[in-house]
Amino acid sequence: MHDRLFENQKALGPEDLVKHAGAIGVDTSKFKACLDSGKYSDKIKKDMAEGQKAGVSGTPTSLLGWVEQGGKTIRAVQNIRGAQPYQKFKEAIESLLSSQKK
Repeated sequence: MHDRLFENQKALGPEDLVKHAGAIGVDTSKFKACLDSGKYSDKIKKDMAEGQKAGVSGTPTSLLGWVEQGGKTIRAVQNIRGAQPYQKFKEAIESLLSSQKK
């Protein structure tokens, strides 16, 4: 489904989602019932709000940062927006690590 949605980014409405699900063999009546129930709406809204708070404006976005307070909190200090090459990640990680050594 992931691949299909990325290939059809202009067709992501509720009825489109049902069609995509059917195309990959998902039981469309069960899928539609789940979608219509709004079962995951609150979680999705919460995740979107957290992403916006962290500066995420689209996908893909990678957040680099530090784990704090015994692993309970993550502090994002840099965003890498878009599909970037390995070198971009390498440079960002090395810069982040060198800033901690100071």
